[in-house]
Amino acid sequence: MKPHRNLKAWSDSISLIKEIYVITKSFPREELFGITSQMRRAALSIPLNIAEGAARTSKKEFIRFLDIAIGSIAELDTLFIISSDLKFLSDDEFRLLNEKLDLIGKLVYGLKRKLLSA
Repeated sequence: MKPHRNLKAWSDSISLIKEIYVITKSFPREELFGITSQMRRAALSIPLNIAEGAARTSKKEFIRFLDIAIGSIAELDTLFIISSDLKFLSDDEFRLLNEKLDLIGKLVYGLKRKLLSA
C-alpha cells in the first residue's frame, strides 16, 4: 500500500524537485557541495517525509513527519532567498519556485490541520 501517492502535497513536491534539479544545474560549479546540494536535499526531504509519515500507523507519527516536511519547506524558502540574493536564481525562477513552495506549504499545513482535528 502506498497512501502517499494520493496526496497532492506529495505529488506537487515531487514536481518541485524536478524543477529544482534543472534550475540548480546552472548554479556555479563551486556551489555543487554548498547551496546546490543543500537545496536539493531540502527539496527531497519534503516528499520523503510526507511518504514516511503516511506509511506510519499512528496519526501522531504522521504529524511528526509532516512537521519535519514543514521544516524543510522553511529551509528551502531560505535557500531560495539566498540564491536570489546571490543572483543564482533569476527573478522569474525565484517567483516560480516560491509560488510552488507556498502551495506545497499550504497543502502540508492543511493536511496537518486535518489530522489534528480528526
